[in-house]
Amino acid sequence: MNGKLKIGSMHIQDGRKRVVISNVTPQIESGRFPAKRAIGEKVVLTADIIGDGHDVVAASVIYKHESATMWDEVPMKYMINDQWEATWKPEKTGFYEYRFTGWIDHFTTWKNGLVKKYDANQDISVEILIGAELLEEAMQLADETDKPAFTKWIEALKTGQDPEAAVNLSVSDEVADAMKKIRYTDRITVYEHTYRLEVERKKAAFSSWYELFPRSASALPDTHGTFKDVINLLPLVSKMGFDTLYFPPVHPIGEMKRKGKNNSLTPSETDPGSPWAIGNRLGGHKAIHPELGTIEDFVELVSEAKNLGIEVAMDIAYQCAPDHPYVKEHPQWFKWRPDGTVQYAENPPKRYEDILPFDFETQDWQNLWLELKSVIDFWIGKGVKVFRIDNPHTKAFAFWEWMIGEVRKVNPEIIFLAEAFTRPRVMERLAKIGFNQSYTYFTWRNSKWEIEKYMEELTKTDQQYYFRPNFWPNTPDILPHHLAEGGENAHIMRLILAATLSSNYGLYGPVYEYGVNKPHPGKEEYTDNEKYEIKQWDWKQYSRTREIITRVNRIRKENPALQSTWNIDFAETTNDMVISYIKQDEESNNALLISVNLDVFNTQGAHVKVPIHRFGIHPDQTYLVSDMLSGEKYYWRGEYNFVQLNPYEMPAHIFKIETLNG
Repeated sequence: MNGKLKIGSMHIQDGRKRVVISNVTPQIESGRFPAKRAIGEKVVLTADIIGDGHDVVAASVIYKHESATMWDEVPMKYMINDQWEATWKPEKTGFYEYRFTGWIDHFTTWKNGLVKKYDANQDISVEILIGAELLEEAMQLADETDKPAFTKWIEALKTGQDPEAAVNLSVSDEVADAMKKIRYTDRITVYEHTYRLEVERKKAAFSSWYELFPRSASALPDTHGTFKDVINLLPLVSKMGFDTLYFPPVHPIGEMKRKGKNNSLTPSETDPGSPWAIGNRLGGHKAIHPELGTIEDFVELVSEAKNLGIEVAMDIAYQCAPDHPYVKEHPQWFKWRPDGTVQYAENPPKRYEDILPFDFETQDWQNLWLELKSVIDFWIGKGVKVFRIDNPHTKAFAFWEWMIGEVRKVNPEIIFLAEAFTRPRVMERLAKIGFNQSYTYFTWRNSKWEIEKYMEELTKTDQQYYFRPNFWPNTPDILPHHLAEGGENAHIMRLILAATLSSNYGLYGPVYEYGVNKPHPGKEEYTDNEKYEIKQWDWKQYSRTREIITRVNRIRKENPALQSTWNIDFAETTNDMVISYIKQDEESNNALLISVNLDVFNTQGAHVKVPIHRFGIHPDQTYLVSDMLSGEKYYWRGEYNFVQLNPYEMPAHIFKIETLNG
């Protein structure tokens, strides 16, 4: 008999497996996609695990890295109501497999019964012999180094006359530790699915992005900026505390159908065009706009940035200007209209005559895919490891899953940020199929209720396992109304929210730190948009917002609690204009309380309920909180404490719960 039994229409693998496992997490679409974590992030694995009768159940998660041949194991702990949990912190990038297992723990079941009978003054002589038999059976599977100890224990149980000594031996840690290693594989239930976990480098989980247009980097008036000019700005970006410097596209800009100032259809001869209209007679996605410099200049910039701890992020926009070389060389990659013209991009009423989308339903789709992937490979060869992908939701999902997977097979350190402000399910799908970070709706979440509900969705649902948010208060395309109306106060408040709610955040500067906020009439975007013209910035000009940015980035780097998005819990407040939340890193014992005034025009105060039990603080204890923004210190007592925030002075506290006094 091979261990399988057919009864009617049921196939029973092994009737001795009495444990049932269900409702396992994390799992993304039943294992269709891997869950995600980064180096340094723990993954919590849970399952409902039950057994029939009253026997003790044990469970574990087994896992192995894709490069390993042997499985490792982490024991699961019983939590409540038959839910079990294991915590595991992977140590290598790449893919892991993991499986949930459970079994009846006969030894612990026997041990518990033995103690109960002994405490009830019952005769336990037979039970002691049963224990000896269990140890004899286990010894057959024990390591050779452990077998002498098993022999000693078995002999002690068989020959001993003292029931108390037998009980003490049976419940000893030494015996328990040895028995934990024993696995009767023919009685272990292994959950039907094996799942995958993708582990990424630390930067996927913690990064601070700064966006600038290289063509506006010149310190000289009426001069096109160059990569050399950007190199001169690197110390400023580093001083502000950013670790990622992101550029809009740096390729030759289309000369046909070029857009003028404020997206005008009638440009002047001096209008530089939009960087997102990629390609002209000088080249396409693998070329550099000649006024920015050369490929060698770009490589030098990437190297100089790396020396300061900054990575350069490239914008990849899979679209073409009408005069991009692809249009003439590969006309089959585009849609052609009955009048013989190429279909340009549209989002009615918006029309993008300077941009031609690729046709992902082309018969030549395989060559199109290979060419688009080669663009990424080309820039990886120039030292780029971070890519911001423009409008990925307008390209085929299958392409992204293939392309990102192929790139990361060879270069697992590559990070892809999805710039997709679109429908929720579409954004989620992009994250599932491989994007490491994602733009979000944070830009439009303003009230306390909206922010709390959105953060709960991101961090307390299955999204936490695959959708890694990157919070941006603004972009070149988006000037939200609260920044347009709220001025400097709003810019500082939204910066602090973005940088403390999410471990990944970014902003478009220098318009942000200089408070440029004139909206285009009837639109949620900037007037005199830098997308369509070269700006002249006084990079040395003092900005209070820039000073706060620098402080906040320093605080983020110094406090591990702000280096995770998943560890947030909201605190009750007595005023809906004041939002408060806890961020805590248990390993470093780093605990923060952030309180933010959401009213950019008026002073607001509130009593905040501090979850002191989490920090081991007695209700009658006095404890010290230090505001890392202002440097002020406060002594608090009990759960409810009062905060008051004047948005013209500082709209937030970032409190560090430092010391406790008796």
